Amino acid sequence: MNGLLAVLLTLVGAVGTLTVAIREPVRQTIAAGFLSLVLALLFFALQAPDVALSEIVVGSIAVPGMLLLAIAKIREQEQSADHEPGEADRGGDE
Repeated sequence: MNGLLAVLLTLVGAVGTLTVAIREPVRQTIAAGFLSLVLALLFFALQAPDVALSEIVVGSIAVPGMLLLAIAKIREQEQSADHEPGEADRGGDE
């Protein structure tokens, strides 16, 4: 059991570091979801199945889903702002 815990703790550290190192928001969100799955495995190995199930639902499904929806909305707003005519594009001499 100690070997399994050592492997899981090392994996949590590695995936956590990878998640922080990623700079693109969508990929970082996916990595955070994977980190939550690894944490759920660690919780299960530590004999906390209720915490593991909560981590799977919240950390792997709900939070990444909300983040991906928010990123999509922000990108949609940025694209619509890029297509709106600005002050210089309106033309006309005043």
